[in-house]
Amino acid sequence: MTSTAETPVPRSHAEAAGPRLRRDSLSFLETIGQSVANVAPTLTPTLNIVIVAGLAGIGSWLAYLVAGIGMLFVAGNIGALARRHPLAGSYFVYIGRTLGPAAGMIAGWSMVGAYVVTAVATVFGGQIFLADLLRVIAGGKVVVPGPVFDLAFIGGVFILAYRDIRISSRVGLALEFLSLGIIVAITATVFAQHGGFVDRAQLAAPATRIGGVMAALAFAVFSFVGFESAATLARESRQPTRAIPRAVTLSAGLAGLFFVVIAYAMVVVVGDDAAILAKSASPFTEIAARAHLAWAAGIVYFAATISVFACCLASINAGSRLIFSMGRYEFLPRRMGSVHARHQTPNVAIAAGAAFTLVACLLLGRLDPVDAFGYTGTFATFGFLVIYLLISVAAPLDLYRAGEARPRHLVVGAVGAVLMAFVIFGSLYPVPDYPYDLLPYLFALYLVLGAFLYGVVAARAPHARAGLAQDLEL
Repeated sequence: MTSTAETPVPRSHAEAAGPRLRRDSLSFLETIGQSVANVAPTLTPTLNIVIVAGLAGIGSWLAYLVAGIGMLFVAGNIGALARRHPLAGSYFVYIGRTLGPAAGMIAGWSMVGAYVVTAVATVFGGQIFLADLLRVIAGGKVVVPGPVFDLAFIGGVFILAYRDIRISSRVGLALEFLSLGIIVAITATVFAQHGGFVDRAQLAAPATRIGGVMAALAFAVFSFVGFESAATLARESRQPTRAIPRAVTLSAGLAGLFFVVIAYAMVVVVGDDAAILAKSASPFTEIAARAHLAWAAGIVYFAATISVFACCLASINAGSRLIFSMGRYEFLPRRMGSVHARHQTPNVAIAAGAAFTLVACLLLGRLDPVDAFGYTGTFATFGFLVIYLLISVAAPLDLYRAGEARPRHLVVGAVGAVLMAFVIFGSLYPVPDYPYDLLPYLFALYLVLGAFLYGVVAARAPHARAGLAQDLEL
């Protein structure tokens, strides 16, 4: 077995030695594959659209359009920072160098929680879709115990993430493209039977419930989270100052286009009665059944299963790079900054992320998988929203200090910040039902823990704060 080498954080470039992350190893397609897999677009028509359809009704497509435009503004802010700071720590570094090390610690801590808990949510999503698939194939006679599924699912993710970022990026992209291809093919077949794409009811502004669209906006944004994760691969991407901004912007734009079209199409098929989607446990199989394609249900469940696997892999990849960077800067234990001698992956950080995911899944195993998916997915989303807001504040400020700010940068930052503040407010009020009403406070406690850890770091390793001004991720 190849030995694992641990490299301590260097105090200067001259002291940097030992294994490093594999530089210039990811093509642009592999880089954008990280973001596409993390977004997991397949989950929107198969599960996430339920809430949006319940609130926005026939205006669901408009909710996704507005959310998509908002994400493009956030992507613009991320791209501005990625051009100046192409590091694996991404959001931890972006915000730490602009708003101070305390804010950087909170940002990194928030994003690590977002990615790792997203991985937990995808495992429960996998349980849901595999159970549905087996119900179609075997009539419910075959059941995979939750702990067995968790071990196999997370074990597969760990092996791919541990061995080679190129392989895991390619696998994630291939799986997501396969699942999307299945969804698109079924949608095209449905429309071929339907006979038309123009739906005057959806396109008529007076008929669209604007209030419902605004209420659904927060949930529509949830479908996009993960589009930013390509930035965590900056150290391993080719020409990262160009590739990362393009990957982040393209993934947000393409995801938005897909969500708008698929939401519009699904409402057309149910005869503009969006309540049918809102009340369905499996909205896209409802679409297939109405098109006399009930046999396609198993294919849809298969597509959703491989999609959540790709999303889990992307989440572990992204989260581990943040853990690695925070370890290199000594904001987390220095061992987290280790790099495998042969695979050139942040092996200890990957193992930590996978281990947490497994333990969390086993601890939550008594819950119904649907409830566990909802709770963990909502908790993780708060982490993304906090970062999107901070990034929109940090980007124009960083450019201003560098003497590169232009009026458009201020506009992009302001629009992104206002939108994210609105989405966060919309997530808190009206107060959601129990136990979702407790999740914002649980996430706040998680951030308090991060602040406490920062206090410990500041007292025991004061040089760590100054280290953010240096490039220590070699």
